[in-house]
Amino acid sequence: MDYRGRFAPSPTGHLHFGSLVAAVGSWLCARHAGGQWLLRVEDIDPPREMPGSAESILAALPAFGLTADAPPLFQSTRIAAYDAAFEQLKAAGQVFPCWCSRNDLAGGLHWDGQCLAAPVEGRAPAWRLRVPDIEIAFDDALQGPQRQNLRTAAGDFVIRRVEGYYAYQLACVVDDAYQGITQVVRGNDLLDSTPRQIYLQRCLGLPTPGYMHLPLALDGSGRKLSKSEHAHPIDPTNPLPALRRALAFLDLPASPLTREPAALLTQALEQFSAERLPHCSERAAG
Repeated sequence: MDYRGRFAPSPTGHLHFGSLVAAVGSWLCARHAGGQWLLRVEDIDPPREMPGSAESILAALPAFGLTADAPPLFQSTRIAAYDAAFEQLKAAGQVFPCWCSRNDLAGGLHWDGQCLAAPVEGRAPAWRLRVPDIEIAFDDALQGPQRQNLRTAAGDFVIRRVEGYYAYQLACVVDDAYQGITQVVRGNDLLDSTPRQIYLQRCLGLPTPGYMHLPLALDGSGRKLSKSEHAHPIDPTNPLPALRRALAFLDLPASPLTREPAALLTQALEQFSAERLPHCSERAAG
C-alpha cells in the first residue's frame, strides 16, 4: 500500500511552534516515503474552537512550504460517518449510556461495562465503550515498543459526550481509515491515546496504521508548548526563523544561506531518515 500521512490540527488557536513541528515531521515522513500528505481539521468540539482558527492554520501552512496533496477534510462534515460507527458499536453491545456527574467522577467512581449512576430524567447520557481487561501492544516507530492495559489505564472511555459531540478517539479512528492513512505521525502527548484507538479499530473492523510520536515541544518552564503562555502564534509572513527552529528541533539543521522555505524543506528531505529523529519523548523548543 502506498504511504499516506496526515496533519490534523484542532482549530483552537493559530499555528504555533509545537504544531509546526508535527506538520513538518509528518510532511517529511510522507515525502521521504514517496507518499501523500493530507490535511484534516478536527473541528468537532465547538466549545473549544476559536473563530477563524481553521482558516488561519490552513493559510499559514503553504508559507512554510507545506502543501497537501488533496483539499482538507473537515470533521464537522463527517457526522454521518461517526453516527454509523456509533450505531455499529451499539448494535454489537459494545457501548452503554452513562449519567455519571462530575461529582461521581471526582469520587473515583468506576465502571464495569455499565453506568453505576441512576438515569437522569430529561438529561441525555454520555456513551462509553465497554473495555475488557486487555493489553494493547504496538511498536512506535520512534518511541519503541509500547504496552498498555487498557482497562487499568483508560477504563470504559467516552465516545459520545453528553452534548452529543463525538469524542476525539472515535472521530480520529473513523477518519484515519476513511483517508487511508498508513502512518500517523504526531506529538508524543497523544501516545497514551493510541491503545484506545487501536482497540476501537478492532471493534469497528478498521485497519491499524503505523504510529510515530515525535518529541513534545516544551517551553523553558517544562510545560507543553501549546498550553504555555509563551505559545505565541508563529508568523507566516516571516516563516524562515520558525521553520529553521522546527527543523533543528527534529535534528535536521538547515543552512543559514537558504532563503526559501521550500528549499529548506528540500535540503531537510535530502538528509532525512526516521533513525536520525530525536527519540526522546519531550524536549525544549529552543
